[in-house]
Formats: sequence, C-alpha cells, structure tokens
Amino acid sequence: MTLNLEVHLPGDLERFRLPQAVADRLQTLLDRQDTGQALTPQERAEAEGLVNLAELLTLLRLRTERLAQ
Repeated sequence: MTLNLEVHLPGDLERFRLPQAVADRLQTLLDRQDTGQALTPQERAEAEGLVNLAELLTLLRLRTERLAQ
C-alpha cells in the first residue's frame, strides 16, 4: 500500500532546524551520555525524541532543497 501526502512547506528552510535552546538541551544530554554519566529514563526518552525530531527536520529540509532545484 502506498500513501502519498501533499504538504505545503515554507520557503524558509532554516525553519527545519531545532530551535537553539532545544538543540543545546539535546547536546547537553548527549555530552553527559558520552562522558559515561547515566541518563534517567526520562532524560533518555527526551534525548531519543529530540534525535528523532532532528532527523525528521533534516529529512524534510533535504527533500525540500532537492525539490527546489
């Protein structure tokens, strides 16, 4: 089964990025994890959700850039 969606995307591709404060929070969580500090289950879920959101925004930005060419 194939599902096609039509989405109207803004021309400002910078909007397809995490806000700076959210990106900073994600970086803080990832840095803590990288230094061996255990994240709480809530922090781990937060980090996973933010990574997923960042990846989705990147995918949307790249697809929009490709379509604009």
